Amino acid sequence: MKMTRYILYAFIIINLSGCSGCSKSKNRRKAQIERDKTNLTVKRAGDWSGTTSVYMEEDNGVYKVPVLINGSKMDFIFDTGASIISISTTEAMFLYKQGTLREDDFIGSVNFQDATGNISPGTVVRLKSVQIGDRVLQNVEASIVNNTVAPLLLGQSALAQFGKISIDYERKKISFE
Repeated sequence: MKMTRYILYAFIIINLSGCSGCSKSKNRRKAQIERDKTNLTVKRAGDWSGTTSVYMEEDNGVYKVPVLINGSKMDFIFDTGASIISISTTEAMFLYKQGTLREDDFIGSVNFQDATGNISPGTVVRLKSVQIGDRVLQNVEASIVNNTVAPLLLGQSALAQFGKISIDYERKKISFE
């Protein structure tokens, strides 16, 4: 078990890129769950009704959204320009140590193109759950950036699963439909 963990750590560190999460991801999972306070109902893509809203936090002009990744709370930058959710090796190691990111969640290596046009090798993983407000997306692809302090980016691998997203900057609130 320890040897497997060290191999996985080496794989993450050696095979990751410094990109900001911009990539062309392969298969996007469509199964989605809507969770309310009393009941858990499984729904497919596009079957949601109503709106869920969360408050954003502004930090020097950058808006962050609270997200639960595999049950762990993290604050992500709302980034419509990123094609995939992006996490750093720090978050990947945290999720791995918690047992919520396992070896079978690693999809493989892929080349990423960052906003500057540079292409770097990277690693794609499957996040079991991405919860925004009361909406839970399942089996969402994410990239792991080879940087321990890289920002967390909430990209299109999650955002594209919503029909409509509205931002109220005055109230610092984002709504997903």
